[in-house]
Amino acid sequence: MSNLLLMVVVFIAAFILGYILISRIPQLLHTPLMSMTNAISAITLLAALILFSVPTTAGEKILGSIAIIAATFNVVGGFVISDRMLKFFKEK
Repeated sequence: MSNLLLMVVVFIAAFILGYILISRIPQLLHTPLMSMTNAISAITLLAALILFSVPTTAGEKILGSIAIIAATFNVVGGFVISDRMLKFFKEK
């Protein structure tokens, strides 16, 4: 149970710190930042998949499933939005 508690504390701390940092970034830098967060979400996705390669409890499986769904949504959505933004710079 202590590993699960540690993971939850790290998740909450990362969420709060990430929100504080991202909210202070100027809007001009959001597109490059979004590409970076796509890469971070891909790493989260891989970490959640690795979590399922070892024996886990039901609670850890639920948290891992939520992490996979959230990271996949973020990666796919981020690439779709990045693609739309890049189309603005293409010549017609």
